[in-house]
Amino acid sequence: MPPIPPHLTKNLIAAAVFAGAGIFLATVVPSVEIAWVMAILLLTIYLFAFEIVGVDVAAVTIMILLGLTGLLHPLMGLSEGLVPVSHLFSGFSSNAVISIMAVMIIGAGLDRTGIVAQVAGFIMRMGGTTEARVIPMISSTVGVISSFMQNVGAAALFLPVVSRISARSGLPMSRLLMPMGFCAILGGTITMVGSSPLILLNDLILTSNQALPEGAKAMETFQLFDVTPVGLVLLATGIAYFVLAGRYVLPVAANELLEGSDPMQYFAETYGIGDVGIKELRVPNANELVGISVDELEQEWRVRVIAVEKGDGLRLGADGVDRSLGIEGGTVLALLGSPERIANLAAAKALSVKPELEVFSEALSNTKAGIAELVIRPGSSLIGKTARDIWMRKTYGLSLLAIHRGEEQISVATGGVRNTPFRVGDALVVHTTWVDLARLERNRDFVIVTTEYPHEDLRPHKLGAALFFFAITLYLLLFTNLRLSIALFVGALGMILSRVLSMEEAYRAISWKSVFLLASLIPLGLAVESTGTAAWIAERTLSVVGDMPIWVIQGAVMLLATIFTLVMSNVGATVLLVPLAINIALGAGADPALFALTVAIGTSNSFLIPTHQVNALIMGPGGYRVADFMRAGGIMTVLFLGVAMVMLNLVF
Repeated sequence: MPPIPPHLTKNLIAAAVFAGAGIFLATVVPSVEIAWVMAILLLTIYLFAFEIVGVDVAAVTIMILLGLTGLLHPLMGLSEGLVPVSHLFSGFSSNAVISIMAVMIIGAGLDRTGIVAQVAGFIMRMGGTTEARVIPMISSTVGVISSFMQNVGAAALFLPVVSRISARSGLPMSRLLMPMGFCAILGGTITMVGSSPLILLNDLILTSNQALPEGAKAMETFQLFDVTPVGLVLLATGIAYFVLAGRYVLPVAANELLEGSDPMQYFAETYGIGDVGIKELRVPNANELVGISVDELEQEWRVRVIAVEKGDGLRLGADGVDRSLGIEGGTVLALLGSPERIANLAAAKALSVKPELEVFSEALSNTKAGIAELVIRPGSSLIGKTARDIWMRKTYGLSLLAIHRGEEQISVATGGVRNTPFRVGDALVVHTTWVDLARLERNRDFVIVTTEYPHEDLRPHKLGAALFFFAITLYLLLFTNLRLSIALFVGALGMILSRVLSMEEAYRAISWKSVFLLASLIPLGLAVESTGTAAWIAERTLSVVGDMPIWVIQGAVMLLATIFTLVMSNVGATVLLVPLAINIALGAGADPALFALTVAIGTSNSFLIPTHQVNALIMGPGGYRVADFMRAGGIMTVLFLGVAMVMLNLVF
């Protein structure tokens, strides 16, 4: 008999432990309904923690099991199913799920206009390409934005930004998305409109005021910025945690569709044209290069000028740079060539070389431009002509680097590449923008060998329409009482009607894995609430700490809120626990409003497993596993509990 694999042994042992826990709980709970819900809760945690199947498959499995209780309830000792069949699929029409779909469409629309790339470029100019600088820039920006809009909306809007930063910096998405997602959740605690629990809190307090015992003082509601000190410290704690400990807790998950590659290594290994790089240089006003042409510069120093900025707009690609273009004082040049030649030029002409691309960082990023290979096809009108004859860069947007001709290779380094007449079958190695390359696919003079490149159909002319509908969405979110999903879908529909996105592109923008994960877990939260399971857990927990100091009781309330929000919606946890927390505070002689706020803040402590909307959103793009959330989120959960308790008692 073959030995049992170690991972299977671990899963079987864990299954036995969870089964034992379920049997024990069945003997102590007050009803059969609660016993079955606890069993399903344990099964959910087991499937998530040990990844027996994908988390979305696990969630759908739990939903179907709840539905089957409507058929099997006589055999289970129940009077009816744990969840009404009419509500089983209500998660797919829930406010949270519809909102996530809408913000994904809005984010894709903004990305298609190019504005997301500009934001990514700004963050990279400010933060560089190292984790220690990029993570604080992204996380703080998302955190502040999520203080005024739903955190899942802020996270969804920044998802394409992080994707672009990852592609351009080479940092894996898995190292950037989790800090961004966690800080989006933390940012929701900065204002009273940052998260659904805080939005609900004042209404719950007013409702509870009507049921206060005689003689008890009515609780005051919280103003917009009352919680700001608490939220800012929590956000700062999250950023500091990932900066200091990120290297130890963040996974390195490969995501080939999103990760960038080193273009310099690509040049050398794939095309054998040596050590080639792109550098950005600025020409001072009183410099020897002022007055000479691009052609003269290139011939003398054997480099290629692939982009120019003279103060009148960036010149790149077809009709952008040609050899007759004069160099003026203040001109910024993007040079392609060997580091040695560029360094010699800079030293001889007293030019400053930027360590990283700044002016051209977006235009020359891997997603916009790069190296390509084309072949001169039979019957081409270019046969017998040189690159200079046809003004290749100006006409086609191609900066010629090398010609492969059988065993012969002519390149920028050897010289004469632009004066060599083309022959049938010549393989041309060029630097070009992907837009120009896509246009050449219809040209009968070339065969495009390089086919795996970003075919981005940017629509910068739609920027005005996209920003208009985005602004309308923000207005509806911040200044009206319109339901979140409706407000967001106004923006999503606007993106489609104004043709920022096509309907097919809108469908592709939605992460259906995230949709199924969230929608399938909502019936479980309903079962936890409707069967009295949540109330029983709360009462049992609080009965243990009822005679302890007030801060211990308050800590237990926050811990309960944390546990509940992991297995049910944060809104449901808040509605359930706020009245209970107020009663506990009154009995212990504590401030009931503070205990109510403790619940609302505590329901944002959702980092341990990917049940929060933000965590579900980033799980697929980041390539995360449940174990990744448990490792990084476990420490964050403890930090949140400690910092939130200290700040709540200091401020209030």
